[in-house]
Amino acid sequence: MAVGVPTDREVHTTQVKVRFYELDPYDHVNHTNYFSYFETARIEYLTDMGWGLDLMKEQGFQLVVVEANARFLAAASYGQELTIHTWVESAGRVKSTWQQTMTRGHGEEVARLTITAAFTDLDGRPRRVPPEFVEHLASLKG
Repeated sequence: MAVGVPTDREVHTTQVKVRFYELDPYDHVNHTNYFSYFETARIEYLTDMGWGLDLMKEQGFQLVVVEANARFLAAASYGQELTIHTWVESAGRVKSTWQQTMTRGHGEEVARLTITAAFTDLDGRPRRVPPEFVEHLASLKG
């Protein structure tokens, strides 16, 4: 497991491969694309947890990002395989905090992201974190 990735909770792993059109004029991944990679990993994690976006919408709620804090540590380039580790750090009444780290090769950290996300109804009004979501996370802690 990559450095900084917890061992006391569920950590989801996603692989992405850098495509040529995601590069900036310096032949590095444009910083905005890192957010797409991280988003892809969070959506895959939610789906694997049984909380796919379609299912949440059917139940009348959504999970929206309200804050993001990114740290870029190394440039990624065309063709590189990146691994994104995603976990939920905490879940409160309405908000949850997600941690993500992106690595390449033998664990070299490329970027990290902390996301605060809020559960809302489909009109964007705050809604309590579903108890089943919290229970799922609690059942996975060591």
